Amino acid sequence: MSGRVVVGARYGALALVLLGALVFTGCATSRGTGDMGLVVERAAGRVLVVETTAHTKLGEVGGLGDLSHASVVYARDGRYAYVFGRDGGLSKIDLLNAKLEDRILQSGNSIGGAISQDGRLVAVSNYTPGGVRVFDADSLEPVADIPATYGDGSQRSKVVGLVDAPGNRFVFSLYDAGEIWVADLSDAVNPRVHKFEQVGTQPYDALITPDGRYYIAGLFGEDGLALLDLWHLEAGVKRILDEYGRGEEPLPVYKMPHLEGWAVAGRYAFVPAVGHHEVLVVDHETWQQVASISVHGQPVFVMARPDGREVWVNFAYPRNDTVQVIDVDTLAVANTLKPGKAVLHMEFTPRGEQVWISVRDEDRVDIFDTQNHSRISSIAAEKPSGIFFSARANRIGL
Repeated sequence: MSGRVVVGARYGALALVLLGALVFTGCATSRGTGDMGLVVERAAGRVLVVETTAHTKLGEVGGLGDLSHASVVYARDGRYAYVFGRDGGLSKIDLLNAKLEDRILQSGNSIGGAISQDGRLVAVSNYTPGGVRVFDADSLEPVADIPATYGDGSQRSKVVGLVDAPGNRFVFSLYDAGEIWVADLSDAVNPRVHKFEQVGTQPYDALITPDGRYYIAGLFGEDGLALLDLWHLEAGVKRILDEYGRGEEPLPVYKMPHLEGWAVAGRYAFVPAVGHHEVLVVDHETWQQVASISVHGQPVFVMARPDGREVWVNFAYPRNDTVQVIDVDTLAVANTLKPGKAVLHMEFTPRGEQVWISVRDEDRVDIFDTQNHSRISSIAAEKPSGIFFSARANRIGL
């Protein structure tokens, strides 16, 4: 009798050990991804997997190549992140397991990408060779190639400002050609491309409004912006804000602002001025400037808190140790913060109670409470740049 009891206890203990291992293994991946994201460590070719609830680093993924101008989009369920490297690399990362799922080198030089409305396609905009390449989001197998040819057809333009748009469309600008193209990939193997020529000199970046209606390209070679109403392609491209740019008097521009960092709060868009220490306030119903706000330096990112109550601004070198907070109600600077040297990027948590700020030259990411503007935590990171949370999976253009 005692032998049977001993043997049973022995197997019972083994069963408990195995069950514990199964439970532990399951817990490693049995969680949602809604509070997760990636922090780019640009010099190391690596990303950190983080979560915003307890402000912790969950893991890291290396071997991602040149991340000097990296950007990230997410699968519709938020589990997989797609990282676009400057070296033409397209990497698929499993957030739950902090693992590189797949990586391809799809070009010689690329500058960002987007994921389609239905989540089936990932598109990459390329400098070399100029054009857009489209891949299956699951397998990263090639689906379509859209060369950015112009003129007599022998020239290829750098492609910038690639965004997703409703209707499984991608919209992008041709820097060298001065054109905007809308590619409809409802039939992914046979994309239909609508081309708009002579939109302005050297479109260098672009954004799509949060509702997916307006595509706006900045122009490096002249003042003004090019606006395309995606509800009415037949109306063509319209020029807006003709004085937006360097102005009549040439000014030193330390860094061109990122147009995807525009803030839209209520009926106003908050726009970084080029070469000036100002944030411009634009009525996005009329696309007319209604005010300007003096700020600490040349703005790079101008980003709205998710509730639209505040706009947070960071700045170009040499004044890039500062972040300012604009009160949308009064259109005035409400606070000036000094996180540290080389603030490169900011990202709000989905409901806006926190903002994460990369402080590159101090090797950390700071986390601020957006109600009282106090720093509540930090995470060590090697030369951090972009911060991308998985909530982007549910937002147009991000």
